[in-house]
Amino acid sequence: MNEAISRRKVWAWAMWDWGTQPLNTVIITFVFSVYMTGSAFGDTNTTSLALTLSSLIAGVAVVAMAPVLGQNSDRTGRTVRNLRWQTWLIALLAAALYFVRPDPAYLWLGLGILAVATVVGEIANVNYYALIEEVSTPDNVGRVSGFGWGLGYLGGIVALLVLNFGFIAPEVGLFGVSNTDATDIRVSMLVCGVWILLFTIPTFVALRDRPRASVERVGIAESYRLLGRSIAKLWRTSRHTAYFLLASALFRDGLAGVFAFGAILAAGTFGFSPGSVIIFGAVANVIAGVSTIAFGYLDDRIGPKKVILISLGALVALSLGVFFLHDRGQIVFWTLGMAMTAFVGPAQSASRSFLARITPGGKGGEMFGLYATTGRVASFLSPIMFGGGILLGARLTGETNTQYWGILGIAIILLAGFVVMLGVREDGHTVE
Repeated sequence: MNEAISRRKVWAWAMWDWGTQPLNTVIITFVFSVYMTGSAFGDTNTTSLALTLSSLIAGVAVVAMAPVLGQNSDRTGRTVRNLRWQTWLIALLAAALYFVRPDPAYLWLGLGILAVATVVGEIANVNYYALIEEVSTPDNVGRVSGFGWGLGYLGGIVALLVLNFGFIAPEVGLFGVSNTDATDIRVSMLVCGVWILLFTIPTFVALRDRPRASVERVGIAESYRLLGRSIAKLWRTSRHTAYFLLASALFRDGLAGVFAFGAILAAGTFGFSPGSVIIFGAVANVIAGVSTIAFGYLDDRIGPKKVILISLGALVALSLGVFFLHDRGQIVFWTLGMAMTAFVGPAQSASRSFLARITPGGKGGEMFGLYATTGRVASFLSPIMFGGGILLGARLTGETNTQYWGILGIAIILLAGFVVMLGVREDGHTVE
């Protein structure tokens, strides 16, 4: 593959991250989740705990499906095709959020659609991650991974700004949209659906499947038996890969918690208005995008393990700062919360490049399926620790709003991942 074609394919691959970023940035983090935990649906603690429960259910579903579907993509060679229909389904689910009106009766409808979209997004990520072997080499996988993740963050800011200034911030936005009956938020979900469809087109134009010449069809039960054999073989032949999957399961869940609950903390604890949350998210995505791309170059120079440890150490310290200084006003979250966003992306990208470096060709779907599964096996930790922190804080302090205690739970998960990752050897992998 010549350099020009390789660069074109890298851009096309990364455009999937740009195109689907509204799911993570707009829907899961800064707009729709904040809308769902707002006063229109109930009190702060009730809606926050409901969100944690729906996140937990989504995590269980990913655990059940991710590795088998990833294995199926490897076996059939239809990774791109699977990614395509999953992307279209994400767009449809995003648009369906338009029907969630600001009323407690719509709380579980909104959280239900959000949970299904989260599951489909995670499964799609398995196929997207597996395709990194088509657009990178061992020498540049850190940069490619960082570029894709960084471009996604930058896509997030553009989406946020378009929606904020086009529909949410003005009293009357584009096409006469106002905030009556939360029409501004709901129409934004329709725009997200269209965005996802349009901006992922380059991915499916440039990348092609390599179907296997002969494919043996297997049932669901046999798929799980094959998965069990793969896991057993991994444990026998590449013990430190298994250790890495455990470490990444912990710290990736903590990283997901930072973004999943960060905007909720901004609104519920620090009093950010919906517009301020969006502006915060936009600035945060610029910082996250630039830092992730920059750390991608560092990844190729010093190795992904060091990038992960640096990022996790900084996040634990900053999380504790947010907890202890929460009563100092919004400036705390603007400074410490913003600093946290500079380390989330690099840790996620380096984790992906770590696994990509040790995964043999043709095994990407299965390995990243395990990656998604191990992450989701621990995905109950972040919601439970965040929710448990809220309940513990209420018991210990007697306050009605103890949302800020949730950040302690996230810090504990990140610290646990840091400790396990310390024992992972970068040269201890011989995946077959």
